[in-house]
Amino acid sequence: MKVKTLLITGAILTVLAGITVANLTGQQQRASRYLPTAVQLTEAEEQHILYMREEEKLARDVYLTLYELWGAEIFANISESEQRHMDATKSLITRYGLVDPVVDDAVGMFTNQDFEILYDELVGDGSVSLEEALKVGVRIEELDIADLNLALQETSQRSVRRVFLNLLKGSYNHLDAFKRNIEAEVR
Repeated sequence: MKVKTLLITGAILTVLAGITVANLTGQQQRASRYLPTAVQLTEAEEQHILYMREEEKLARDVYLTLYELWGAEIFANISESEQRHMDATKSLITRYGLVDPVVDDAVGMFTNQDFEILYDELVGDGSVSLEEALKVGVRIEELDIADLNLALQETSQRSVRRVFLNLLKGSYNHLDAFKRNIEAEVR
């Protein structure tokens, strides 16, 4: 009788231990969505994430500025999308424990000086006319597409590829929208 009680008690403890482990594993999985991952990125992957963060900011900032200048809704709408692209790259930065290059989110302010120069150039070109502003949109989206394609060739991390593929899809949509608006402007 004593052996039977010990066996039953042992079985109950085993089941309870299994339930506890399952609960802890579920909590760890939920928590890991918000903590930096242990996966190591290559140097190229890290650089592409950081670069794309500022490149998406460049697009957003130029479109916000051109919207203020021309009042064309396309710039307002796509600048909102570019903000979502910035947020997506920020999520990768957080996930992989990288240092965010966007330390000043003010329009036209960048850590990478090349982006400040490009911002000034693009805004200057887009200030000539609404048609030229739309052409600036085409240039930005073509730049994004080229850089994203390069980044995708140099990464194998699923989470990074997923974000970059979504950004690429968005850039193609933006490019098409700018081209349609140029055609409508020319008519």
